[in-house]
Amino acid sequence: MAIAGTPLEMKIAELVQPSLADLGYELVRVQITGRERMTVQVMAERADGVRIGTDDLELIARQLSAVLDVADPIRTAWVLECSSPGIDRPLTRPKDFTRFAGHLARIEVEPPQAGQRRFSGTLLGTADDAVRLRLDQGAEIALPLAAIRKARLVLTQALIDATRAPSAPH
Repeated sequence: MAIAGTPLEMKIAELVQPSLADLGYELVRVQITGRERMTVQVMAERADGVRIGTDDLELIARQLSAVLDVADPIRTAWVLECSSPGIDRPLTRPKDFTRFAGHLARIEVEPPQAGQRRFSGTLLGTADDAVRLRLDQGAEIALPLAAIRKARLVLTQALIDATRAPSAPH
């Protein structure tokens, strides 16, 4: 289960996910922007945990371009943009909240939880279909995964140090 997008984003995710998996990548997010000429952003990472490189992104773009051209899910002009999640990445899957436990995150929810829509604090992982977060003020809260609309890591030195990983072989 991933954080839900628009119906078109979810359809594109379903179309591209098998091809990404066959190539050894995992889908992080599909996001569509623009109206006149849409940009379809596909964010992916290597399944082996190695940092994604430009060769990886070129391979992904070629493969997904072919998949989307055949499926033709968008009836207007569009551009494909493939990217890596980056260090201060979006958190879109339950495993992301566990993987980055101990790091700072910002989370937006709908409907409001405990009277608010935006939360900031240290990720504590997941339990019972909820993300556990130690708020900046010290209290802990469990935010239902189904209520999360947007979540991303906050860039800190600790995050930079933790995400230093070997680059992909060239």
